[in-house]
Amino acid sequence: MKILVTGGAGFIGSNFIHFLLQSGKDYRILNLDKLTYAGNLENLSDLNQSPKYEFVRGDICDGKLVDRLLASGIEGVVNFAAESHVDRSLYEPDVFIQTNVVGVQVLLHAAMRHKIKKFVQVSTDEVYGSLGAQDPRFREDFPLAPNSPYSASKAAGDLLARSYFKTYGFPVVVTRCSNNYGPYQFPEKLIPLFVTNALENCPLPVYGDGLNVRDWIHVEDHCRALELVLEKGKPGEIYNVGGEAERTNLEITRQILRILEKPESLMHYVTDRPGHDRRYAIDFSKIEKEIGWKPRYPLEEGLRQTVRWYTEQENWWRRIKSGAYREFYEKHYGGRLS
Repeated sequence: MKILVTGGAGFIGSNFIHFLLQSGKDYRILNLDKLTYAGNLENLSDLNQSPKYEFVRGDICDGKLVDRLLASGIEGVVNFAAESHVDRSLYEPDVFIQTNVVGVQVLLHAAMRHKIKKFVQVSTDEVYGSLGAQDPRFREDFPLAPNSPYSASKAAGDLLARSYFKTYGFPVVVTRCSNNYGPYQFPEKLIPLFVTNALENCPLPVYGDGLNVRDWIHVEDHCRALELVLEKGKPGEIYNVGGEAERTNLEITRQILRILEKPESLMHYVTDRPGHDRRYAIDFSKIEKEIGWKPRYPLEEGLRQTVRWYTEQENWWRRIKSGAYREFYEKHYGGRLS
């Protein structure tokens, strides 16, 4: 099966490409990535000589390019391409609308024209908004109530995907996942930022009172869910994917410091960001019942593994923090990154 993976140079996308190519199944991957600041080709450097993998730099908003790529025998599309950092969306919402809404529409329409067999729109639990401490976990039938430009743009993309199924019968499936962690995550996100800062004995900036709750899932568990949805997901359906691991940001921070044997004095409380959702929690009973998926990584095990990975891959994250990682594209692909 030949798959177009968009945004495959990012955190989850690169893990998904590795997951498929290591599965032992006959996948061929075409990776389309714009290589914005969070796209890092070093994540996939081990695949440069693989006959089953090809990289194309480009924008999902470029209709002519998308059309050309889909005409190359593509059977399935998995769309990771998105602006995804909430903090950035507060200051550059127009960029998020362009990629997360317009780009999704371009992909959907081209994929429909080329009669793609399955289109997986990778979304987020943030489209549901925020939960109170005693509220039930997000289910697929919950109303959408996004609270940031990022989550609003993802919700809009989800609704476009739904419309292409309802209006045209196009076989699109939407997945909504909780907070991912694991190897290759860009160090602006909580876990890699706090791990790398702690390794450098730098402050760990904790928003507000640190009691915001997130449901954490190891990226490999997410990748396994996505492959199952690609193979068995019912067109027109939404599948929630969660880690069954609700923790406050403060709990995660302290656990990281304990693993690294660093003092809690590194924690530094900072002003909370506007519209900061209090709690996310995923009910994944639907995907468990219909497709047979459930998470395998206990948070404590997965977090220790992740901290160990960043400890052993110091060169990787230092190159990101310094900006040197962007030289990889210039060296290997003959172009400059803006």
